[in-house]
Amino acid sequence: PLPRQGLPSPGKGLNLLVVGIDSRKGVTPQEKERFRLGGKECDCTDVMMLVHVSARNDRVDVVSLPRDSLVSFPDPHRDRRTGKLHQAHQAKINGAWAEGGSAYAVEVVEAATGLPVHRYLEIDFRRFMDTVDRVDGGVPICTEKALVDPATGIDLQPGTRPVGGGEALQYVRSRKADGEMDFGRIRKQQKFVVNTLEQLREGVLNDPGRLRRLAATLRGTGAAERGISATELLELAARLRDLPADRTRFATVPVRGFNPVVEGVGSTVGWDEKGAAEVFRRLREDRSLPAADEVAASKVPAAAYRPASGASLICP
Repeated sequence: PLPRQGLPSPGKGLNLLVVGIDSRKGVTPQEKERFRLGGKECDCTDVMMLVHVSARNDRVDVVSLPRDSLVSFPDPHRDRRTGKLHQAHQAKINGAWAEGGSAYAVEVVEAATGLPVHRYLEIDFRRFMDTVDRVDGGVPICTEKALVDPATGIDLQPGTRPVGGGEALQYVRSRKADGEMDFGRIRKQQKFVVNTLEQLREGVLNDPGRLRRLAATLRGTGAAERGISATELLELAARLRDLPADRTRFATVPVRGFNPVVEGVGSTVGWDEKGAAEVFRRLREDRSLPAADEVAASKVPAAAYRPASGASLICP
């Protein structure tokens, strides 16, 4: 294959798929106990965010894809765990990585959204904690009500305080404390991304050495299909250095409700077909996300489609 010529600049914008892997590789026994990481790994993508950077680098739209979204896996494909050749079948979107690795996760997301994925970034528990720990002073978390989740061990009282890598991981994994299930967890993840970027703007982005170390930690050393390199992460940071916080918007793909149980798959989330199609059409055309009132209401209140400006998510 021809060597890559750096981060691409597509005419309709750059699409980066960011996934968080439920993997404890490299996590110490002490950390597993302290941060409640002793459960069984799902060998799947717990987090999937599609990041669209406009062609003019003047807007970023981030769309989270719920891990239990029901999608069709294209055929034919070989299961990397069993070697079995699969035909097309329905499955949860977070199983694509488990079934076929990074390349297949990219293929499934492209098929489900109709968007080309130009670059891919994979983050496991170890890399997430180490990256957060490279942010001086930690990342602030703002909670309006007490957040106590026995499943992850998070225990935050109302207010704002900074957290390091382990506690940050507890926060972005928490979904049982607020009654909003995975949709509440997605919003926590989005808020955390916003607050992390804000902390980086205040120091790291103006320190080339620290920025290189941060990019190397976030990227890791694993090979992945269309994996973004540490150098390309630095190039992306340079492109977006002067982007105001309110030019980044976050949303979850419009959700209709929960599907009837699918045999062999279980309980799944069903996208609102018209709303999802409109979201992805806008991104394909390099236009901003539709407003909340342009998308039909979800049958699940917690899954309401509500694009939020990055500036509005920052803790006071």
